[in-house]
Amino acid sequence: MATTYDFPSDLRAGQEELHQVRAELSALLKRLPWSVEPLDGFSDGAGWRKIERPASPGWTEDEQAEVEKLRRREHELAVFITTHRFWSEVPAEQRMEARTQLKHVHETPPAEGDGDS
Repeated sequence: MATTYDFPSDLRAGQEELHQVRAELSALLKRLPWSVEPLDGFSDGAGWRKIERPASPGWTEDEQAEVEKLRRREHELAVFITTHRFWSEVPAEQRMEARTQLKHVHETPPAEGDGDS
């Protein structure tokens, strides 16, 4: 049976925020033009699959700033999570399993009687 880890509340909160930031960044990048800089469209059918891109107006300064802000926050959270003091309490051979559980901890509701750590 897999070990269940009692993650500290700040680590859980950091992981949840990381999920949110990544979802927000992904949604933003999907709705932005394909190129940061204005570029003409192109079509290339010479490769193993045809590639087509419409002309891109580029990103506005506000859009670039928003992407940068989200990427910076994503990096801060990733560093916070990976360097958290909790990992020193987990035996090295169990850290990968524990990290995987942390990534999915938001998918399972806490058991009854569980409080914040």
